[in-house]
Amino acid sequence: MRQVVLDTETTGLEPAQGHRIIEIGCVEIMNRRVTDRLLHYYLNPEREVDAGALQVHGLSNEFLADKPRFADVAQDLIGFVAGAEVLIHNAPFDVGFLNHELARTDPQLGNVESHCSITDTLTMARQRHPGKKNSLDALCKQYGVDNSRRDLHGALLDAQLLAEVYLAMTGGQAALSFAESTEARTAVRTPAGRSDLERPALPVVRAGEAERAAHDARLSAIDRVSGGRCLWKELGW
Repeated sequence: MRQVVLDTETTGLEPAQGHRIIEIGCVEIMNRRVTDRLLHYYLNPEREVDAGALQVHGLSNEFLADKPRFADVAQDLIGFVAGAEVLIHNAPFDVGFLNHELARTDPQLGNVESHCSITDTLTMARQRHPGKKNSLDALCKQYGVDNSRRDLHGALLDAQLLAEVYLAMTGGQAALSFAESTEARTAVRTPAGRSDLERPALPVVRAGEAERAAHDARLSAIDRVSGGRCLWKELGW
Protein backbone atom coordinates (compact mmCIF):
# COMPACT_ATOMS: atom_id res chain seq x y z
CA MET A 1 0.00 0.00 0.00
CA ARG A 2 1.33 3.44 -0.93
CA GLN A 3 0.44 6.40 1.24
CA VAL A 4 1.61 10.01 1.12
CA VAL A 5 1.56 12.30 4.15
CA LEU A 6 1.02 15.88 2.99
CA ASP A 7 1.09 19.29 4.64
CA THR A 8 1.07 22.88 3.41
CA GLU A 9 1.85 26.35 4.74
CA THR A 10 -0.03 29.35 3.40
CA THR A 11 -0.08 33.15 3.35
CA GLY A 12 -3.33 33.18 5.35
CA LEU A 13 -6.45 31.22 6.16
CA GLU A 14 -8.83 31.63 3.21
CA PRO A 15 -8.08 30.86 -0.45
CA ALA A 16 -11.29 32.71 -1.33
CA GLN A 17 -9.59 35.87 -0.06
CA GLY A 18 -6.66 35.35 -2.41
CA HIS A 19 -4.36 33.53 -0.01
CA ARG A 20 -1.87 31.12 -1.54
CA ILE A 21 0.26 28.10 -0.70
CA ILE A 22 3.88 28.93 0.13
CA GLU A 23 5.20 25.50 1.17
CA ILE A 24 4.32 21.90 0.31
CA GLY A 25 5.81 18.90 2.10
CA CYS A 26 5.09 15.26 1.21
CA VAL A 27 6.48 12.06 2.75
CA GLU A 28 5.97 8.59 1.28
CA ILE A 29 4.91 5.53 3.27
CA MET A 30 5.09 2.13 1.58
CA ASN A 31 3.58 -0.85 3.39
CA ARG A 32 3.76 1.02 6.71
CA ARG A 33 7.41 2.01 6.26
CA VAL A 34 8.50 5.62 5.72
CA THR A 35 10.69 5.67 2.62
CA ASP A 36 13.40 8.09 1.50
CA ARG A 37 11.09 9.57 -1.16
CA LEU A 38 9.73 13.00 -0.42
CA LEU A 39 8.56 16.12 -2.20
CA HIS A 40 9.27 19.56 -0.79
CA TYR A 41 8.88 23.02 -2.27
CA TYR A 42 8.88 26.59 -1.01
CA LEU A 43 6.72 28.69 -3.33
CA ASN A 44 6.46 32.31 -4.34
CA PRO A 45 2.80 33.21 -3.63
CA GLU A 46 2.90 36.39 -5.71
CA ARG A 47 1.34 38.26 -2.80
CA GLU A 48 2.21 39.35 0.74
CA VAL A 49 2.25 36.92 3.66
CA ASP A 50 -0.15 37.92 6.44
CA ALA A 51 1.53 38.95 9.69
CA GLY A 52 -0.40 36.31 11.63
CA ALA A 53 0.68 33.55 9.25
CA LEU A 54 4.30 34.75 9.41
CA GLN A 55 4.28 34.22 13.18
CA VAL A 56 3.15 30.63 12.65
CA HIS A 57 5.65 29.48 9.99
CA GLY A 58 8.28 32.24 9.78
CA LEU A 59 8.38 32.26 5.95
CA SER A 60 8.91 35.86 4.92
CA ASN A 61 8.15 37.62 1.66
CA GLU A 62 11.89 38.16 1.11
CA PHE A 63 12.67 34.46 1.56
CA LEU A 64 9.93 33.40 -0.88
CA ALA A 65 10.64 36.00 -3.57
CA ASP A 66 12.96 33.81 -5.68
CA LYS A 67 11.12 30.51 -5.18
CA PRO A 68 9.14 28.73 -7.94
CA ARG A 69 5.42 29.35 -8.36
CA PHE A 70 2.76 26.71 -7.79
CA ALA A 71 2.21 26.38 -11.54
CA ASP A 72 5.88 25.39 -11.89
CA VAL A 73 5.52 22.39 -9.55
CA ALA A 74 1.87 21.36 -10.10
CA GLN A 75 2.70 18.42 -12.35
CA ASP A 76 5.38 17.17 -9.94
CA LEU A 77 2.88 17.29 -7.09
CA ILE A 78 0.20 15.45 -9.05
CA GLY A 79 2.70 12.80 -10.09
CA PHE A 80 3.82 12.27 -6.51
CA VAL A 81 0.34 11.79 -5.01
CA ALA A 82 -1.22 9.98 -8.00
CA GLY A 83 -2.94 6.77 -6.94
CA ALA A 84 -1.93 7.07 -3.29
CA GLU A 85 -3.93 7.43 -0.10
CA VAL A 86 -3.00 10.94 1.00
CA LEU A 87 -2.99 11.55 4.76
CA ILE A 88 -3.60 15.15 5.87
CA HIS A 89 -4.23 16.57 9.34
CA ASN A 90 -7.33 18.78 9.02
CA ALA A 91 -7.68 17.84 5.37
CA PRO A 92 -10.40 20.35 4.37
CA PHE A 93 -7.96 23.22 4.93
CA ASP A 94 -5.12 21.85 2.78
CA VAL A 95 -7.41 20.32 0.13
CA GLY A 96 -9.24 23.63 -0.22
CA PHE A 97 -5.98 25.44 -0.90
CA LEU A 98 -4.68 22.74 -3.26
CA ASN A 99 -7.87 22.74 -5.32
CA HIS A 100 -7.80 26.53 -5.47
CA GLU A 101 -4.22 26.45 -6.76
CA LEU A 102 -4.95 23.69 -9.29
CA ALA A 103 -7.98 25.54 -10.66
CA ARG A 104 -5.96 28.73 -10.89
CA THR A 105 -3.13 26.95 -12.71
CA ASP A 106 -5.22 24.95 -15.18
CA PRO A 107 -8.84 23.82 -14.65
CA GLN A 108 -8.12 20.75 -16.76
CA LEU A 109 -5.86 19.46 -13.97
CA GLY A 110 -9.00 18.70 -11.96
CA ASN A 111 -9.10 18.69 -8.18
CA VAL A 112 -6.72 16.81 -5.94
CA GLU A 113 -9.34 14.15 -5.13
CA SER A 114 -9.38 13.14 -8.80
CA HIS A 115 -5.77 12.01 -8.50
CA CYS A 116 -5.75 10.33 -5.08
CA SER A 117 -7.89 9.44 -2.07
CA ILE A 118 -7.85 11.67 1.01
CA THR A 119 -7.81 10.57 4.66
CA ASP A 120 -8.19 13.21 7.37
CA THR A 121 -6.02 12.15 10.30
CA LEU A 122 -7.63 14.81 12.52
CA THR A 123 -11.01 13.09 12.11
CA MET A 124 -9.31 9.75 12.78
CA ALA A 125 -7.67 11.10 15.95
CA ARG A 126 -10.94 12.58 17.23
CA GLN A 127 -12.62 9.20 16.82
CA ARG A 128 -9.84 7.50 18.78
CA HIS A 129 -9.49 10.20 21.47
CA PRO A 130 -12.88 11.87 21.93
CA GLY A 131 -12.82 14.90 24.18
CA LYS A 132 -9.02 15.28 24.00
CA LYS A 133 -6.77 17.71 22.18
CA ASN A 134 -5.85 16.25 18.81
CA SER A 135 -3.48 18.87 17.42
CA LEU A 136 -0.26 17.54 15.91
CA ASP A 137 1.69 18.62 19.01
CA ALA A 138 -0.84 16.93 21.31
CA LEU A 139 -0.66 13.71 19.29
CA CYS A 140 3.14 13.78 19.30
CA LYS A 141 2.99 13.88 23.10
CA GLN A 142 0.29 11.19 23.20
CA TYR A 143 2.34 8.79 21.07
CA GLY A 144 5.85 9.67 22.23
CA VAL A 145 6.95 11.27 18.94
CA ASP A 146 9.81 13.74 19.37
CA ASN A 147 8.66 17.14 18.11
CA SER A 148 11.36 19.19 19.83
CA ARG A 149 12.46 20.63 16.44
CA ARG A 150 9.02 22.15 15.88
CA ASP A 151 9.62 25.73 17.03
CA LEU A 152 7.60 26.91 14.01
CA HIS A 153 5.24 25.12 11.66
CA GLY A 154 6.88 23.72 8.53
CA ALA A 155 5.20 21.63 5.85
CA LEU A 156 7.94 19.01 5.47
CA LEU A 157 8.68 18.72 9.19
CA ASP A 158 4.98 18.49 10.02
CA ALA A 159 4.47 15.81 7.35
CA GLN A 160 7.37 13.81 8.82
CA LEU A 161 5.94 14.11 12.33
CA LEU A 162 2.45 13.21 11.14
CA ALA A 163 3.82 10.10 9.42
CA GLU A 164 5.25 8.92 12.76
CA VAL A 165 2.05 9.78 14.61
CA TYR A 166 -0.11 7.99 12.04
CA LEU A 167 1.96 4.82 12.18
CA ALA A 168 1.86 4.85 15.99
CA MET A 169 -1.85 5.66 16.08
CA THR A 170 -2.72 2.83 13.69
CA GLY A 171 -0.04 0.37 14.76
CA GLY A 172 -1.80 -1.34 17.67
CA GLN A 173 -2.50 -5.04 17.57
CA ALA A 174 -5.60 -5.79 15.56
CA ALA A 175 -8.47 -7.28 17.52
CA LEU A 176 -8.59 -11.05 17.29
CA SER A 177 -11.95 -12.36 16.19
CA PHE A 178 -12.94 -15.75 17.46
CA ALA A 179 -16.38 -15.65 15.81
CA GLU A 180 -16.76 -18.37 13.24
CA SER A 181 -17.94 -17.57 9.76
CA THR A 182 -21.20 -18.99 8.45
CA GLU A 183 -19.26 -21.48 6.35
CA ALA A 184 -17.26 -22.63 9.38
CA ARG A 185 -20.41 -23.06 11.48
CA THR A 186 -22.12 -25.18 8.82
CA ALA A 187 -19.11 -27.21 7.76
CA VAL A 188 -18.99 -30.90 8.66
CA ARG A 189 -16.46 -31.51 11.42
CA THR A 190 -13.99 -34.34 10.93
CA PRO A 191 -12.93 -35.96 14.23
CA ALA A 192 -9.30 -35.32 14.95
CA GLY A 193 -7.16 -38.40 14.60
CA ARG A 194 -4.16 -39.34 16.68
CA SER A 195 -0.96 -37.83 15.33
CA ASP A 196 1.65 -40.10 13.88
CA LEU A 197 4.46 -40.07 16.43
CA GLU A 198 6.88 -41.62 13.92
CA ARG A 199 6.53 -38.90 11.30
CA PRO A 200 9.67 -36.81 10.50
CA ALA A 201 10.28 -33.73 12.61
CA LEU A 202 8.90 -30.54 11.11
CA PRO A 203 11.59 -28.23 9.70
CA VAL A 204 12.40 -25.13 11.74
CA VAL A 205 12.64 -21.96 9.62
CA ARG A 206 14.40 -19.24 11.58
CA ALA A 207 13.77 -15.54 11.01
CA GLY A 208 16.29 -13.72 8.88
CA GLU A 209 18.10 -10.52 9.83
CA ALA A 210 15.56 -8.26 8.09
CA GLU A 211 12.64 -10.06 9.76
CA ARG A 212 14.28 -9.75 13.19
CA ALA A 213 14.87 -6.05 12.61
CA ALA A 214 11.22 -5.54 11.61
CA HIS A 215 10.13 -7.48 14.70
CA ASP A 216 12.33 -5.33 16.97
CA ALA A 217 10.98 -2.15 15.35
CA ARG A 218 7.38 -3.22 15.94
CA LEU A 219 8.10 -4.06 19.59
CA SER A 220 9.75 -0.67 20.06
CA ALA A 221 6.68 1.05 18.58
CA ILE A 222 4.35 -0.90 20.89
CA ASP A 223 6.61 -0.11 23.84
CA ARG A 224 6.55 3.61 23.01
CA VAL A 225 2.78 3.77 22.59
CA SER A 226 2.12 1.71 25.75
CA GLY A 227 4.43 3.83 27.89
CA GLY A 228 7.09 1.15 28.35
CA ARG A 229 4.68 -1.71 29.07
CA CYS A 230 5.45 -4.00 26.14
CA LEU A 231 5.57 -7.45 27.79
CA TRP A 232 7.33 -9.09 24.84
CA LYS A 233 10.15 -6.56 25.04
CA GLU A 234 10.48 -7.10 28.81
CA LEU A 235 10.77 -10.87 28.23
CA GLY A 236 13.38 -10.39 25.52
CA TRP A 237 11.20 -11.81 22.74
